Amino acid sequence: MIVFFNRRGWSPIGKEMLLNERIRFPEVRLVGTDGEQLGLVSSSEAQRQADEANLDLVCIAPQATPPVCKIIDYGKFKFEQAKKEKDNRKNQKVLVIKEIRLSANIGPGDFETKINHAKKFLLAEDKLKISMRFRGREITHNELGKATMERFAKALEEFAEVEKEPMLEGRQMFMFLAPKKN
Repeated sequence: MIVFFNRRGWSPIGKEMLLNERIRFPEVRLVGTDGEQLGLVSSSEAQRQADEANLDLVCIAPQATPPVCKIIDYGKFKFEQAKKEKDNRKNQKVLVIKEIRLSANIGPGDFETKINHAKKFLLAEDKLKISMRFRGREITHNELGKATMERFAKALEEFAEVEKEPMLEGRQMFMFLAPKKN
């Protein structure tokens, strides 16, 4: 691991932490095994105390003035950090956007099928992107497409709220729906 000095002080490059003999600051703020403050000591004295306790000296805040070092079991510390990261990833909600394509002159049966698919997506708490592509001369009657999209949103109003109104971009019209919050 490389350590460099910038305007803010010493700072490590990479994710690795400074350990034991690699800590070469003239003075560090030492924290004991139980979290008690042991005060400002030289890095050699801090290393000696860590060796006596058969633990590692870890620099947990190298950018602080003076840097903060803690006496801990580094293997156990890394395991707990990995466990916390895993729990955080597990509790994360991934945003999913499902797309439903309509046409300007959609039939009533197809319209109902698209509504049913949209309900299923909204109940799974996914966002919806409703798109409509105008072909040929359909673009001259984009108000029909807008009316179809508004009718679609009205049919889903108990499940969804319109996040972004229908808007025309080139030959396509888009609208975004988000599931209603209970």
